[in-house]
Amino acid sequence: MVRRNLNDLLYFVTVAREGSFTRAAALLGVTQSALSQAIAGLEARLEIRLLTRTTRSVSATAAGERLLKAIGHRFEEIEAELDELTQMRNKPAGTVRITCGEHVLRTTLLPKLKPLLRDYPDINVEFDVNYGFRDIVADRFDAGVRLGDTIDKDMIAVPIGPPVRMAVVASPAYFAARPVPKTPRDLLSHNCINQRMQTAGGLYVWDFERRGKRQNVRVNGQLIFNTSPGMVDAALAGLGIAFLPEDEFAPHIKEGRLVRVLNEWCASFPGYYLYYPSRRQPSPAFSLVANALRVTGTTAPGQ
Repeated sequence: MVRRNLNDLLYFVTVAREGSFTRAAALLGVTQSALSQAIAGLEARLEIRLLTRTTRSVSATAAGERLLKAIGHRFEEIEAELDELTQMRNKPAGTVRITCGEHVLRTTLLPKLKPLLRDYPDINVEFDVNYGFRDIVADRFDAGVRLGDTIDKDMIAVPIGPPVRMAVVASPAYFAARPVPKTPRDLLSHNCINQRMQTAGGLYVWDFERRGKRQNVRVNGQLIFNTSPGMVDAALAGLGIAFLPEDEFAPHIKEGRLVRVLNEWCASFPGYYLYYPSRRQPSPAFSLVANALRVTGTTAPGQ
């Protein structure tokens, strides 16, 4: 039986997934030169090219795609099995990777995980701040955080926060020069601060509901953002009306820097959930993280 160098196979899988020798070398903790030599040696032994290299990118050949599909998940299974062995230790260890938005990270995840990280120094948590809908399986995340009504049905969803309510706000200076909107349709005559959705690429449609009656409004304005902090800053600067979860504006509303309108049209909807694949066996470290974030006595969407 011919013995294969498993390090070379791991190097290939990492480069193929990352599409970059630079990123792969950083993840593996090796030099780009050593990584390139290892891949070249693997291709020489197999007598077939696995990667196509250009000045800007790296992609798998047909043979490389076949090899990646055949062995890529094996390394994940090995990592999962090694994590399982930590059950034999007094304190679980390992890295938990979570993709989420900036606001929920700051207001929910970090405060809830602070005691856990103090009590379990061998547990590491890596956060990927991203407002798009990442494929957590393909991108090798342990979990993601989204609002409850946007989670795929084949995922396990753990509630980590209360229901969310939207808020429509602008600065006192903005409303000093313009009439206060009485209905959602009145927003069409205002300078509204739009949000570009990273997944679909379109602008976010403002949804309202009052006494069972729903209204969707496609607002217009001079400013478009793809993250919420800029929208809050623009509203504070008097540049338009913004529409975000109310806790994004809470301190500014309390201090009078922003004025809330159309309050009766803003209904509550399911809040943030931690979600992860139902087919994956959670590691002990991940189970502790999920339990630390969980809101007790709440039912997950679709369950």
